[in-house]
Amino acid sequence: MFKRLFALLAAMLAAGVINAQYRTTLEDLDDSENVRAFKEHVGYLAGAQMEGRKAGSEGEKMAAAYLEEKLKEYGIDILTAGNEFGIASGADTLTSRNVVGMLQGWDKSLNKRYIVIGARIDNLGMDTMTVDGENVDRIYYGANGNASGMAMLLELARKLSYARTLIRRSILFVGFGGSCETFAGSWYFLNRTFEKDASAIDAMVNLDMLGMGNNGFYAYTASNGDLNTIVQSLQGELLPVQAQLVSQEPYPGDHIVFYGSEIPSVLFTTGRYPEHGTGRDTFDIIDFEGMEKELEYIYSYVVHLANGQAPQFRNVTVKKADLDNGVYAYSDVETKPMFLNSPDPRTFMERWVYQYLKYPKYAMDNGIQGRVLVDFIINEKGEVQDVKVSRGVHSVLDDEAVRVISASPKWKPGRHRGKKCKVALTVAVEFQLTKEKGKFGINGKTIN
Repeated sequence: MFKRLFALLAAMLAAGVINAQYRTTLEDLDDSENVRAFKEHVGYLAGAQMEGRKAGSEGEKMAAAYLEEKLKEYGIDILTAGNEFGIASGADTLTSRNVVGMLQGWDKSLNKRYIVIGARIDNLGMDTMTVDGENVDRIYYGANGNASGMAMLLELARKLSYARTLIRRSILFVGFGGSCETFAGSWYFLNRTFEKDASAIDAMVNLDMLGMGNNGFYAYTASNGDLNTIVQSLQGELLPVQAQLVSQEPYPGDHIVFYGSEIPSVLFTTGRYPEHGTGRDTFDIIDFEGMEKELEYIYSYVVHLANGQAPQFRNVTVKKADLDNGVYAYSDVETKPMFLNSPDPRTFMERWVYQYLKYPKYAMDNGIQGRVLVDFIINEKGEVQDVKVSRGVHSVLDDEAVRVISASPKWKPGRHRGKKCKVALTVAVEFQLTKEKGKFGINGKTIN
C-alpha cells in the first residue's frame, strides 16, 4: 500500500502535477474566462488522481462524473438511461460509460434532428517502469489526449447554451468511454443507446487533441464536400483562427464509427505532437490561448451545421461516361460554381429553391413529407441541366423539387485547371408538415 502511494507521489513530482486540480496563480490573473475554464478542466481531468483514465478504471469514472456535473452546471439536460456498457478484456469484463447531454433546438420542425459533438474520455492509464532499479508507476496523464477535447466540449456546451435561442437543430454532447478500446463508447452510443434515433443524426463533430494550437489547427472530413463547404465559407468570417482542411486523417477517432454508419463527420484537432502516448502529455504543454481561438471557430462551425441544410454523406458519384464528357464532382473542381456570387449551395437553396417551392396539395392532404435528393449539372455556361431525382419520397414531391431546380437562373460556372467545366451537384430538398391542421412547412418555414 505505502509502496504504491510512494510510487504515485514520485510520478506526480516528476511530472510537476502534484496538485490534482488547477489553482489560480498570480500569473493567471490576466487570463480570460475561457482560458481559466480550460485550465480548470484540463488540470482536473489530467490530474494524477485520474491515473491516466484507462477504460473501465475509477479514473475514467471520475472523469465521466466531472463531465456530467459540468454539463448540468452549464444548463445541458443529461440523458442518463443506457450509458453504461461492458468491454470484454480477456476473461474479465470492464465497465465503461458514456456521458450524453442534450441542448434542444428551438425550431419544432428541426429539433428532432441532431448534431453530435463528441470527445473521448479515456486514455492509456498507467504502467510500471524501472528507475534506478526500482519499479515506479508511470501515469499517462493525457492532458492533450484528450483532456483538451473534453475541455473544449464543455466550453462549447456553455457557449451554445447561452445561444440556445439561435440553434435550430438539437445538439447532443457526448463524452465517449472506452474510446481507446476500439472506439467502444461511440459504437455503443450509435448501436444501443441511440439506436432508434441514429438516422436522425445529421452530422458528428469530434473534438480530439486540441491543446497544441501552436502546431496548427486542422479539420478532417474524409473529403465530404458539404462539410468542406462550411470550412470554406468560414474563411470569409473574422475569426481568430482558421482550420486547415487536410486529406490525410491526423489520428483515428470516434468519428470513424459515425462515418461507418454513413453520418457526415468532421474531426477537429491540432494534429500530431511528440508527447502523444507518453507520460510527458501533461498540463504544462497545453496552449490554452490557442484553445480559446479554436473555441470561437468550432462554435461558428457548429452554428452553421445546426442551422443550415443537412450535409449529405455522399457527394455526387460521377460516372465514367460523365467523366468522358468533362463532368467533375463539386468537391473536385478548383473554382466552385457560384449562385448569386456565393459558392455555398445553401445560398441556392435559401435564395431560390425555398423561395419558389410549392407544397403540392395532394401531399398536404395525404400527409406526405420527407427529403428529396436531386442531382443536376451546372454546365460551362452556368446553366442547370440533367436534373433528376437520386432518392425520392413520392412522385408529387419529387416532381416539384425537379421543377424548381430546373427553373434556376444561371450560375457562374465552375472552373478546373483554369477552364470552365461542367460540375455535378446534389442537394436535399426538404418537405415537412407541421402538426397543426391545415398548415405545412418547407425547410422549417410554416406556411398557412
